[in-house]
Amino acid sequence: MSRVKRPNRLFRNLNGKIAALPMIFTALVVFVGGTLWTVLYSFTNSKLLPRTNFVGFDQYERLWRTSRWLVSIENIMIYGVLSLVFTIVIGFLLAVLLDQKIRYEDAFRTILLYPFALSFIVTGLVWQWILNPDFGIQSIVRSLGWTSFEFNPLYDPDIVIYGILIAGLWQGTGFVMCIMLAGLRGIDEDIWKASRVDGIPKWRTYIFIIIPMMRPVFITALVLIAAGIVKLYDLVVAQTSGGPGNASEVPAKYVYDYMFQAQNLAQGFAASTMMLLTVLIVLIPWAYLEFGGRRKHG
Repeated sequence: MSRVKRPNRLFRNLNGKIAALPMIFTALVVFVGGTLWTVLYSFTNSKLLPRTNFVGFDQYERLWRTSRWLVSIENIMIYGVLSLVFTIVIGFLLAVLLDQKIRYEDAFRTILLYPFALSFIVTGLVWQWILNPDFGIQSIVRSLGWTSFEFNPLYDPDIVIYGILIAGLWQGTGFVMCIMLAGLRGIDEDIWKASRVDGIPKWRTYIFIIIPMMRPVFITALVLIAAGIVKLYDLVVAQTSGGPGNASEVPAKYVYDYMFQAQNLAQGFAASTMMLLTVLIVLIPWAYLEFGGRRKHG
């Protein structure tokens, strides 16, 4: 009996590969090409227009001597750590509550997810009004009799980044909740039955059994949150425009201001290259955990 000749691996799913060519071409030319172009010109002294007058690492040395950039790095670190922790914790706890088969679950899920449907500009403007001391939370509480109450984080340079964090958590927590809820709904019901039979408390089941099983879900949520943290811009512009002073400056706003307002392309390119390194620091460990781990166990 003659064997059926299998097609060469190169020609498998040929139609799909041909259909993917425009996307591959776009990725290579626009994203990879643009990235390499940005890194290359970060080593020049380009101002209004790019020019190939290389100056080595001068732009990077100047970048790390600029107080505005150092403030932006400090802010993004504070915002990033707190955003990662609180978004994951609050999102998971909300998912656990909704996973208890409560009444009106669909309504609660819609309400909690609704902020994610808004743009960051709208979210920033809404929370700018809510945190405004003249007609926001501070004004409402004072009108109730607590005349000494103060809550105006957007006007205090020491805590302004926390006012931006509140808006970020309000917008992003519902999305993480949905991811976590999907992960919880994928857990086999037999695991819960076995834990009840063994008399294991529910909180211990979550900590020692459910959470380890949801590792891919947590990694995906962490990567999505981290990507949003690195490109934080809209919330800051809508709420504070980087103020008071430069107290709420973030790297993405620094890049935009230097490239389009200060007309210093090379300095903006150097700052964006540092942001790219930050993204790679996030993506490389994620790729290793997701794909390297599968190969080892596969």
